[in-house]
Formats: sequence, structure tokens, C-alpha cells
Amino acid sequence: MFGISESHIELIKKQAWAKAVPEGDLFWVNLTEWIAKNLLPDFIKKITNLVDSIIMIDPGQSEREILELIAKRLVESLNAVMASVRIYDPGTSQMLSYGSYPSEEETRPSQITIEGSVAGRAITTGKPFIVSDILREKLYTDKTIVERKGVNSLMAIPFEIPRFFPHERNTTGVIQIYYAQKERIFAPLEAQVATLMSQRLGFVIARKKILTMQRMNEKKETILKQIFTRMGKLEGVKMKDIFNRLIPELADIINLQSCALFSVTDDMKNVVLEAGYPDSLSLHGIGKSFPVESEPSFEVVLGLKYPENDTPYEIITSSYVLVTDPQRSSLVSPNTKSLSSLRNINSILYIPMRSGDFVTHFITVDAVDQRRGYSPEEIEIFLFLGRELMKAQRMERLDDILHDFKNPAIATAGFARRLHSLLEKECAPEDESRITKYVQILMEETSRMQEMAMSLSHVGKEQPVNVTQVLKRRFEINEEVIREKLRQNITLEQGPFNENLVIYCYPLFLERVIDNLLNNATKAIPIQGGRLGIKTYEENGYACIEVKNTGSIPEDIRMQLLEGEAKGRGFYITHRIIRLLKGFIDISADKENITVITLKLPLYTPPE
Repeated sequence: MFGISESHIELIKKQAWAKAVPEGDLFWVNLTEWIAKNLLPDFIKKITNLVDSIIMIDPGQSEREILELIAKRLVESLNAVMASVRIYDPGTSQMLSYGSYPSEEETRPSQITIEGSVAGRAITTGKPFIVSDILREKLYTDKTIVERKGVNSLMAIPFEIPRFFPHERNTTGVIQIYYAQKERIFAPLEAQVATLMSQRLGFVIARKKILTMQRMNEKKETILKQIFTRMGKLEGVKMKDIFNRLIPELADIINLQSCALFSVTDDMKNVVLEAGYPDSLSLHGIGKSFPVESEPSFEVVLGLKYPENDTPYEIITSSYVLVTDPQRSSLVSPNTKSLSSLRNINSILYIPMRSGDFVTHFITVDAVDQRRGYSPEEIEIFLFLGRELMKAQRMERLDDILHDFKNPAIATAGFARRLHSLLEKECAPEDESRITKYVQILMEETSRMQEMAMSLSHVGKEQPVNVTQVLKRRFEINEEVIREKLRQNITLEQGPFNENLVIYCYPLFLERVIDNLLNNATKAIPIQGGRLGIKTYEENGYACIEVKNTGSIPEDIRMQLLEGEAKGRGFYITHRIIRLLKGFIDISADKENITVITLKLPLYTPPE
């Protein structure tokens, strides 16, 4: 089967050294049988081992590392000096450097033209290209390699990695294998062995893609599992918890320092930090808004501006923006440069997420590694994460709204019943003012509930808001809730008040915070009864709201509430909004079994 054919024997007989061989067919029969039994098995075994050494390369490595291992195997098996790999980029018609053995990537040109090069000739012909003397080969322009590396001849072996998906293209490239000998005569078998080994690349890359797909599916399943696990909890979806559980799962993809999710306002002039990992993220507080123009990279991510000149410090694609050196990039503000240096952040990835033609959210990933790029699979994981976080954010807002609907809904029902009772009987003159009041309250509260529902997509407009007026009205609504819930023996106390406290915010935000504070304070009053009081005052440029209730609070619970770690959704909502309003909260308890909650918000100063 693997013996030497008659044509091979006739070819051997024509060689000069074969003329001394005795005449007769018996010698040639014995020779061919001996070669088939003793030489071919050993040769085939060596070839098989070489091919196996390629196929069994660990697919978990990067493509560059895999190609460099191929180069190493070729150098060792073919007794060469060195080997290098170049991949053809059809977008630029360039041959890109993609690894070498021994490694010399820092000194090699990162790209060469396909026209007028040895690698280009091998690619265009699809056949091995032999250079017996580099100094005499016009297509090999860098003659200094002869002196620098001590090589004088080479084989350029083209290879092709078949596409794995229909939307992909085949990957073509060239492996150049260098030898020290000048005027070296290359046997056809050498080129055939090199070609055979290089063609096995497709198996390694296929295994790598299968492994990558498996890892991607596992990551996606983990992301979905974490989100739906949080949805099943009684306290509902909390972005902070989801972020803290999900981001560590990406540790094997990227060695990150921090990660954040931002939303973009409709006018694309401001962004809001929706979630961040870790919790100590301090550049911007969760929920805070700041101008897009404060960070040049954000303008690029949103498609509002592009750098005038290309630099090696950033990579801008349709899928992501990568700052490879924050300290040198013009896309990074001085504030972020300083923070990057402090936190050892050496590359920053920005991934936009679109709704139609507009970017509505984006993710930032601050990495310890100085990444030069991300694979499509890595970007796909981050995009999937972003899309699921956007869904979680909407569910979180829905949970918040459902939580905050309870008090106004209870109060509205109570006022409606009282109004109905007054209208059923013949109204006395003194009832007319009560009817007018109840109708006014019903109009305000139903409008407010409508605004809360619409806040799933927007929260209205920021404007000057009188803190004391809002507190008094919310206290009146809470009083109706107490009445509807049949709470007994609760004494309500109001004042003193400062009537001139004005802050600048979304009115709905302040109302929701006060509702939650009053609701929690009311629930904390013992069943046998107690006091619930409110007052306002000014202190050091802050509008202060004080809510006081009967009932002690354990120290561990008090610290949890201050840190935003309590299980109750009301305080979770309150903390997020307070951060957005640039305020802070304090909780204290005295010896008389009284708990005092003080909310401080910066006063509004009208522009001159």
C-alpha cells in the first residue's frame, strides 16, 4: 500500500549512484519491501506526532499564542532558526504581524503590504514561496535580518483557517520559516510537511471557538440566573445587588478594577450613573447626573464628537471604544487620569447600547491590564450583560414605583370614600369647603400617581421646590393613610417650620423620599401608639427635614439604614434618590425611646 511504485524505481535507476547496483529485479523488490517495512512506519509516526502536537494545542489560549506555538513546532521539527506569522487583513490589504518564535514582535513591522512582499506572493498564489538567498530576493525588503538574526533563506507557507459561522470569512495568512544556510536547497518534502502542519490550524481554532461558545453560554446563563434569582426575592430587583454578584463572574475575561452602567438623558447632554462595581466607586455617586462634555470619551461613545487625529492610545470601533493608555489619551479628562493613576487603571473600555439609532446606555470597564483590543466574543458578553442590566434597571424602577404607589393609593381611596359620603347626603354650607378640599387632594394625588407611572421612562423637569410645603402636604396624606389603616393612639405633631427652604430637584423625587420616611416612621411606632412629628429648618446651607417617631432602633439596624444596606425597599429607594439630590441622611435615637431621622438637602441659589 505504501511501497515504492514502478515509476519511482525507474527514477532511482537513472541516478548516478544507482549505476553500481547489481542488475536484476530481485534487488529492487527487496529494497522497496525493506523501505516500506522499516523506514515508512517511522516516518509516518513522526508526521503523525507532529500533526498531533498541533491539534492538541490548548484552545484556551489566545489566537496569537496558538500561532506562536505553531511557529515553535515548525522551527523544532524542521531544524529551522526562527518562524513568524502574518495574517491578511482584507480591510486594509495589509499583512499584520501575528506572532513569532522566538518572539520578536517589538522589532518587527506591525504590518506590511500584500503587494511586493514574500508573504503577499505566498498569499496570492496559494503556494509555498521559497527564498534560497534573502539578500538576492527583491520581494524581501528588510535585508538587515541577515545580520540581525543570522538567517539567509526561508520558506513562506500559506495557510487558511475555514470560517466557523456563515457570516464570517476565511482567515488567510503566511508562516515564514527561516534557516541559517545560504543558497539552501529545499526538498519538496519539507514544504509539504510545513504545509500539512499549518493546515491543522483550522482544527485548533475550531476547538477554540467551540470552547469560547460554551464559555459565552455559561456566562449568559449565569447573568440570567443572577437577575431572575434577585427577581424572586421579596425585596425585588436591586441593581446594586445584581452588579455585585455579576461583575465578579467576568473575572476570567478581564482583570478589572471597576465597572459601571450609565444611562443617557433624552437631550444627550447628561449621563446618570445607574450602577457601579465595586460599591466604593467614588468618581460619581450612584444616581448622580453630570454633563457629557465633562468626559471627552463619553462624547465619542455617544457619537457626538470624534478625535481630530488618530493616536495609538485609543481604538474606536462601531462596537466599542477602548482607551489603551488613559494617561496619554486625549479622550480622558484630567480628573479621570488622576483617578486611573491612583487605582492602577491601565485601559478603559466603553461599550454603547443602542435603542434604534440612539445610544441610551453604555458600560465602562476599567482594567488593570493595558488591553490592546477585545475579541468579538468578549464584546458580545459585555453587550449581553448591558442589555440584561437595562432590563433589570426597568424592573427595579417598576418595583420602586409599585412600592411608592401604596401610600397615595390608600390615601386616595380614603378621601374618595369621604367625598362619596358627603355627596350622598344633603350638604351643609360647612361641608362645601371639605368637598372642595377632598376634590383638590384627589386631583393632586391621581395626577401624582400618573406622574409616578410615567417616571418609568422620564421623571419630569427639575425645578425650584419649596421643601416645607411638600412636607406638609405629604404629612397630610400620611395622616389619611394612618386613618385608613385604623392605627390608634398616634399623636401627630407639626413644626416649627422654615417656610423659605427651596431646593432644586425633580418634585416627584422629593415627594417619594418624604413618603418613604413618613411611612417607615409610622410603621416603627409601637402597636400601643406613640408620637409622629415633623419640622424643617436651615443649617449650613442645607434644607433640613426632621421626622421624629416613638420607637427605639437597634444600633445594627441603624448602621444598616445609614449605609443603605437594610432589606426594606423604602430605605433602598430613599438612599438612591438622596444621592441623586446630593444630600445625606442621619438617624439617631435618644433615651426616651424616640428615633429621629434628619434629611439634609443643599439649598437652591437662584442664578443672578
